[in-house]
Amino acid sequence: MNNLSRIRNDLMKQFFDDWMTPSFVVRPLHGRSLPEDFAVDIRENDQHFTIQAEMPGLRKEDIHVDIDGARITIGAEIKQMDQKVENDRAVCSERFYGTISRSFQLPSEVDSTGCNATYQDGILKLTLPKRSISAGKRIAIH
Repeated sequence: MNNLSRIRNDLMKQFFDDWMTPSFVVRPLHGRSLPEDFAVDIRENDQHFTIQAEMPGLRKEDIHVDIDGARITIGAEIKQMDQKVENDRAVCSERFYGTISRSFQLPSEVDSTGCNATYQDGILKLTLPKRSISAGKRIAIH
């Protein structure tokens, strides 16, 4: 009976997870729904973190990166660029429009003064130097 209950709960969860996503309930006027996220790779060495995010079809001006200690947020605004051409009508429009973002908690804090970001061929590459951990210091009492 426990197994049957688990299967029923899994089926209900799958149904409502698919049906209750924001992209299902709120459909765009045209184009596809926004993707839930974008693919990233995060690497680390002794000096810095490297994040590569796949963000094709965006302008670098529409991408923003926020750093707060060890928390990194990457976001973008995907703007609708409708072009009206006389005597033309859209037959199919699969591009999506809106905002998308992801946040990551890194294992250690980032030194935001030395960060570098490049965007080329749909790939955002962030180089985030680690904040140096200063050893404790004893002060003299005067």
